[in-house]
Amino acid sequence: MKKIQSTCNICSIGCNLDFYVEDNKITKVSPTKNYPVNKGLACIKGLNLDKEQIKGEVTKKPLLRDESGNRNEIEWDEAFELFAKKMSDIQSKYGTESVAFISTGQITTEEIALLGHVARNFMKIPGDGNTRQCMATSVVAHKQSFGFDAPPYTLKDAELSDTIIFIGSNPAIAHPVFWARVRKNKDAKIIVIDPRKSETAKYADEWIDIKPKGDLTLLYTLANVLIENDWIDKEYIKQYSEGFEEFKNHVSKFTPENSFEKIGISKERILNLAKTIHDGKRVSFWWTMGVNQSYEGVRTAQAIINLAVMTGNIGRPGTGANSLTGQSNAMGSRAFSNTTGLFGGGDFDDILRRKAVSKALEVNESLLATKATIPYNVIVEKAIAGEIKGLWVIGTNPRHSWTNNSEFKKAAENLEFLVVQDIYADTHTSKLSDLFLPSVPIIKKEGTLINLERRVSKVNPVIPKEEDELTDYEIIFNIGKALGMGKLLDNWKTPKDTFELLKKCSKGMPCDITGITYELLEGEDRTGSGGIQWPFRESEALEEDERRLYENGEYYTPSKKVKFLFGDISKNPVAQYDEFPYILNSGRGSVGQWHTSIRTREIPDKLKTWPEKAYVYMNPKLASKLKINENENVIIESINNSRAKFDVKINDMVKEDQLYAPIHYIETNSLTPSVYDPFSKEPSFKTVAIKILKK
Repeated sequence: MKKIQSTCNICSIGCNLDFYVEDNKITKVSPTKNYPVNKGLACIKGLNLDKEQIKGEVTKKPLLRDESGNRNEIEWDEAFELFAKKMSDIQSKYGTESVAFISTGQITTEEIALLGHVARNFMKIPGDGNTRQCMATSVVAHKQSFGFDAPPYTLKDAELSDTIIFIGSNPAIAHPVFWARVRKNKDAKIIVIDPRKSETAKYADEWIDIKPKGDLTLLYTLANVLIENDWIDKEYIKQYSEGFEEFKNHVSKFTPENSFEKIGISKERILNLAKTIHDGKRVSFWWTMGVNQSYEGVRTAQAIINLAVMTGNIGRPGTGANSLTGQSNAMGSRAFSNTTGLFGGGDFDDILRRKAVSKALEVNESLLATKATIPYNVIVEKAIAGEIKGLWVIGTNPRHSWTNNSEFKKAAENLEFLVVQDIYADTHTSKLSDLFLPSVPIIKKEGTLINLERRVSKVNPVIPKEEDELTDYEIIFNIGKALGMGKLLDNWKTPKDTFELLKKCSKGMPCDITGITYELLEGEDRTGSGGIQWPFRESEALEEDERRLYENGEYYTPSKKVKFLFGDISKNPVAQYDEFPYILNSGRGSVGQWHTSIRTREIPDKLKTWPEKAYVYMNPKLASKLKINENENVIIESINNSRAKFDVKINDMVKEDQLYAPIHYIETNSLTPSVYDPFSKEPSFKTVAIKILKK
């Protein structure tokens, strides 16, 4: 029996797991004891990675839809040639950017990068990732405030804080291994800011039950109270920041007295929260999708950053303005996808960066993509409008997960050629495809993932591929060959080759990984290592397993100072009113569920604790008022004129005029709006106005 250490590719924690293998079969999965991320813990999702592709429609050969609508197996070489011909013909007929791709944060960094080379550099097409749905807001906030998408923290900071504030974050469900580390910190006061009494809020010392989308007003009001009481770190502000005086003037109009109507929190509770922040010696602020998935998410995230900076709670152990990522390799996508920035970071019109990247890749600078991609929502809109005719979807399920998801269905139906590449042929999106390209799960791959705290971890093949099976890397590489890339693929033959290219691209950048090697990630004795956080430069010695940024007060802006950024409060474009009197919120349903439930359906039924049918939480008072019983099926209609059926679960975790539905059911995102943050273009999945219709 062999023990092979690898990395889970479901959520962003990046737990390491030990796979015990005998006769090319996995006999046991257990969490790696000494890995600094999970320290011998794992959740039900990771512990069932060995079950992937047991349920659902799985094929080893591509499927091509015929004129009768049936899907038939074809050979791989035929699929690659067909892809190249169809996409090239569309580009010849309608223009280069009439083809696009949508990728994922759940494939390896090397696969993401190879896709960026084939699709962006060679095909010259736009392409975005499903990380646009979860992390674009934090990315833009980091870039604008810090000067680079560089979250400052290590997960250990949660164990070192004396005050932990979660904002729009429910780690008890969304990040259970991280939550276990929080629970170990018996000295910390835990505060949860959320409209719903989430599972995390139930365990907290204090629940700040704000009105939906009252978060930005609350944060500005807190800032004003802290300033008025002189509860700020003037020396840190003076030495390491810029724009504070303008920020101070902006928040001066947000007082506890005039903010109550917007946030629903009394003056006394606001003052008490501000004092708690002031009294804390090591305060950490953590946010997730409740902040990111908003029509004003970037400014809300920056308001959290502002609070951390003005109180000196950044760059020290147990502190930070810390965004909790969603997907396993969102960070790899953010840094190395070649979509919104060059490999390793930098704008596409940055002359010096273009030269550095072209030199690293050993290509002429003219080959590099010349501009940032259009975002996900524009790709969908252009497909509906008939401007995009060919679409390549890799490892994601937008027919289910995209906001107002019937819009993606319209887009798919309007395409001339839809290619879906996935490990399952029966996802909601795969079933719409003209050509389906089957890939293998993570347990048969090699590469790296980068987790939410910037940690690069190794993915190792646990069991071998079977005949006709290909990894996403091999599929993308062969598509490149069929497209005629020739020698442009010479340096990209293996995932390890690509990793070496990315190291060169990252040199001198904040995400410098020039000191990391596959061998170092695996441990010199081949028994595994603890992964390595970037930056880790060539010739540096790894002295600590867990390292934070900005300890010296230096940021990545031109001035080396963090920026105070802010804006006016926006009006909710889908707010409740007489005809739509209730608010629908959404998020995770249980620890065992993940995104569109395609992968986590593999978890054995005896371990499942969630219903098969879509459900919604409703307050007992509202249920009584509407004469709705437990498990009664109702129709919910949203302000965007979409309707869906849900079973009602009566629960006092939601307030009387609010409902909450898990995202794991396709019905939920049929109701969410086509509304986006103006800076990040992330969808505003939260707080849409609805009405309830009894059947």
